[in-house]
Amino acid sequence: MRVMGVDPGLTRCGLGVVDGSTGRPLHMAAVGVLRTPAEDETAARLVLIERGIEEWLDTYRPDAVAVERVFSQHNIRTVMGTAQASAVAMLCAARRGLPVALHTPSEVKAAVTGSGRADKAQVGAMVTRLLRLDAPPRPADAADALALAICHIWRAPAHDRLSRARAAAYPGSGAPRPKGTIRS
Repeated sequence: MRVMGVDPGLTRCGLGVVDGSTGRPLHMAAVGVLRTPAEDETAARLVLIERGIEEWLDTYRPDAVAVERVFSQHNIRTVMGTAQASAVAMLCAARRGLPVALHTPSEVKAAVTGSGRADKAQVGAMVTRLLRLDAPPRPADAADALALAICHIWRAPAHDRLSRARAAAYPGSGAPRPKGTIRS
């Protein structure tokens, strides 16, 4: 499976492509960061991100796209830019019919390091080790994008099994569901 991870951001949008499957060695196909000028209007910056993501999708042809789920931060302006860049990544993937998975930062950290509270240096070190790289990808946005792809490769099979089990247990869209059940 080839997964493109996207660490969304309006100024720096990390991108990483990883090949692999559960229980097999992972291989980095590409890593980089899309940058947009802070002085440009938001709409123009989003167009630059869209063009960059489209180019990566054309070049690396992933089977799925994993995007970091936007979480609440204290700076609402930062959250808005991150959410907008995230939406662009999801839109680009959806246009191509690619599955999109959203993973929280703590989920990614736990998958890659074993701790949902790992810091950026720990994530970078584990990405370096798992992908057998000479040095951690820089900046941290690049390492985070690779970590997202790794997380998805490792978690996708379990997620698929859960989805199939739910579909078998509750066939049809009109089937009653227990209260509190999450539909994926």
